[in-house]
Amino acid sequence: MAASGGSWSLRRRLVVGIVGLLAVVSIVVGVSSVVALRQTLLARLDEQVLDAAGRAAGPVFGGQQGDEGDQPGNRIGTLLVRVHDGVVVRAEYVAESGETNELDDAQIARLLALDWGVRPVTADLGELGEFRVAARQSPGLDDDTTIAGLPTAEVTATTTNLALIFALVTLAAIVVAALAGTQVVRVALRPLDRVTATARRVAELPLAHGQVALAERVPESDPRTEVGQVGAAFNRMLEHVESSLRSRQESEEKVRQFVADASHELRTPLASIRGYSELTRRTGLELPDDIVYALARIESESVRMTSLVEELLLLARLDAGQELVHGTVDLVPLLADAVSDAHAASPEHAWRVETGEVPVVVAGDANRLHQVVGNLLANARVHTPTGTVVTVTLEEDGDHAVLTVADDGPGIPIDLQPVLFERFARGDGSRSRATGSTGLGLAIVAAIVEAHRGSVALESRPGDTRFVVRLPLARPER
Repeated sequence: MAASGGSWSLRRRLVVGIVGLLAVVSIVVGVSSVVALRQTLLARLDEQVLDAAGRAAGPVFGGQQGDEGDQPGNRIGTLLVRVHDGVVVRAEYVAESGETNELDDAQIARLLALDWGVRPVTADLGELGEFRVAARQSPGLDDDTTIAGLPTAEVTATTTNLALIFALVTLAAIVVAALAGTQVVRVALRPLDRVTATARRVAELPLAHGQVALAERVPESDPRTEVGQVGAAFNRMLEHVESSLRSRQESEEKVRQFVADASHELRTPLASIRGYSELTRRTGLELPDDIVYALARIESESVRMTSLVEELLLLARLDAGQELVHGTVDLVPLLADAVSDAHAASPEHAWRVETGEVPVVVAGDANRLHQVVGNLLANARVHTPTGTVVTVTLEEDGDHAVLTVADDGPGIPIDLQPVLFERFARGDGSRSRATGSTGLGLAIVAAIVEAHRGSVALESRPGDTRFVVRLPLARPER
């Protein structure tokens, strides 16, 4: 199916427009020229027909019936018909061989049936072709009529040849215009190609996060042209974008630094609160029940807030590119230890491990990778009911290790899935302390995996939820 005009490129539309305009102009000029030439040739032929009819109807014919009178000449194709008192006394034409032949009855009938006027008319005589014919009465003889005619074949041949020449010239001009127009348009739009190339390079830059260096610019061109104005406007837009991204980055750096500083400063007072609450509770003094309950709540909340502060501090350090200690890590024993810890924390769940016996080694931080697996298992434990089967599998896929944590729980709501790895994302949309979740576990998973140049993805539907982590395998030393 042909592409619609709206999906064509600007270059194609310009070339098609140029070629189409040239074709229309050429067709109009050609048709007008052919029509004008034909009218001119027919007018000249009509003059010759009238002259031939006038000479054939001269006064000599007023004599005897058999007199030939003046002849219109022996031009090939000339026809002559004389009618006297309603009787055709002569009906002949000059053949291509130069001989004079008689017209048949059908041809004579066609001539006599014509609607005669002052000007010649066209008569189709079958095999003889078309003729321009005129009728004249002999001077002083109302019952004598002479019909003379000349063929239009020469006029038709001339105009046909001219039309063919125009068609060939127009076709050649269209081909030349298409080739030349393509080159001209390509040269004219070359600055626009540079704008496109710059936009493509900008689109490939990692502008979503991190330090942004937007140095791409469109090469300067003549600002008096439309394409030059587009390039200048695009450069101004890039400057505004760079300024906005720089402001965003500075703001993020301030927030990240604040979180890191606040988290670091909060660790000491939180540790003191927890320590004093434990010390008070263990003094052995007889305290009222409400005081004991209050001290227990202070201790549990200090533990919870310490965990939150540690997670925020970890995220801030990961954002700054710190906190990782790289080495080689065998994921098989790491998964076994993590699943064993999860089983101890929740024996009501069914925990399964499918890793095989072949080591799967990646380059990274063992403690942080253990935290990734632990957070994924904790997420499955906290957000699925008792008796849920959680299966951990590990396999190699090309140059990557693929770790999958799957469960047959109720699944994750569709509206939550796109933001699940964002910070403080929670399944119930609240800050409930019932599960002890801070909403940072999966965000830490995503940050640690990204720091290891890997990826994490989610596939979830009722009865089948899968977190798939891909990590680059360690390259053996040569």
